[in-house]
Amino acid sequence: MTEAVATRTLSPSAARMQARVNRPLLFAGWSLMKLPSALFAGVRLESLTPDRCTTSVPYGWRSQNPFRSTYFAAQAMAAELSTGALGLLAVEDAGVPISLLITGMAATFGKKAVARATFQCEQGATVFEAVAAAKATGQAQTFVLNTVGKMADGQEVSRFAFTWSVKVKRRPTG
Repeated sequence: MTEAVATRTLSPSAARMQARVNRPLLFAGWSLMKLPSALFAGVRLESLTPDRCTTSVPYGWRSQNPFRSTYFAAQAMAAELSTGALGLLAVEDAGVPISLLITGMAATFGKKAVARATFQCEQGATVFEAVAAAKATGQAQTFVLNTVGKMADGQEVSRFAFTWSVKVKRRPTG
């Protein structure tokens, strides 16, 4: 028996953001302004839903290290985007100004990445819950998002755990 998964209804502004970043040309334009190093390395956002985000980074001259594999920093950019895009979507959905900040990162590396590596984070619910709690309580919330990078043949190349903090921004007093 399959359990039905509830689909989160996004605010109109978050739904527009999701639609924009899921279009490769619009995402490239956004990357040019906000993440030019990731754009240069070839990092792509493959898909973003409220539940999960999938990104990728190619193996090639723009992302390789001297050991003929994808440089760990290029992998980290794709991995961070797979968690950070979920955070940006949840923050946009909240409807109030919220800061989103990485406070820690841990990584392990398995096989050499010698082909496109795809990273997937499936913890969207964690992000939306933390943002809702920050909005409701006014207190900063900290949470860890995990993402795994694999090549097309299924070989795992790396795992990342990013510690994020969300906090409602204080309005300046006048």
